[in-house]
Amino acid sequence: MTGAALLALISIGTVGGAHLLARARWTWRTPRVAIALWQALGLGWGVATIGALLGFALTPYDRGIAAGLPLLLDDRAARLDAWHAAALLAAVTLTAVLLLMLAYAVVRVVRARRRHRALLALISRSDAAVPGTLVLDHPTATAYCVPGVRSSKVVVSAGTLELLDEAELAAVLAHERAHARERHDLVLLPFASLRQVFPQIRLVGRCLDAVELLIEMAADDRARRHRAPKELATALLRFAAARPAAAPSGALGVASADDMPVMARVNRLLQPVPVSRPTRIAATLAIPLLALGPLALYTLPH
Repeated sequence: MTGAALLALISIGTVGGAHLLARARWTWRTPRVAIALWQALGLGWGVATIGALLGFALTPYDRGIAAGLPLLLDDRAARLDAWHAAALLAAVTLTAVLLLMLAYAVVRVVRARRRHRALLALISRSDAAVPGTLVLDHPTATAYCVPGVRSSKVVVSAGTLELLDEAELAAVLAHERAHARERHDLVLLPFASLRQVFPQIRLVGRCLDAVELLIEMAADDRARRHRAPKELATALLRFAAARPAAAPSGALGVASADDMPVMARVNRLLQPVPVSRPTRIAATLAIPLLALGPLALYTLPH
């Protein structure tokens, strides 16, 4: 059971790692690396948890997961007792639930975006002041991106045009285009579906909140390549003071009404602190280990 035990330890370790990563603040200094680390951690948990269950279920064959599964499918003698059969059922059920909920999240987001695009075609307009951007005639300040495979839509309200000056508006638009270019919506999908699977587990919600903040910071970093950081920082403060409307389902907004994440973003824009080299190297090395390590253990004898 060496492989199964190692996979179980990795599964438990990823849960502990998620607790630590959700509380970490060094991740704010390098959001892209942190996002990749979150993705690897989630993948590692899924592969390790399913693998630990499969490894235990296949111990009667003493060949590991990769070699034991074909034996199980060909075995007409049914060597599995009740405990091993229960572990096999749990592994299959968990795999099916995770995949089905991910598919459901994708379908739900696609439908929401399709409906919102149709609505935008009816109620939005173009404005020479913001070329390539749709404008909603609404006094509430809002700015968001509706991602898409073929084309993405950046939407602002008339309230936003009145709230921000020209430089701040350009910074906000650069932020939203960064969301579209880097497809941050795809980053969120697995974590959103995981929250649907485990709605009562607070850690899952904290993980999603952490990743949502990181993708906003990543978009901030890309925007400040083209605009001065102060422009985006002041725009964020104006949005926070105006209490912006929430972005529609399936869209990514520039700011929320929650003051804490906004101030964290403003502070790192105005006073950036680079992540230390050892931390960056350690996080970068951990990404392939977490993503591929559990899968490699599927070949070990269990």
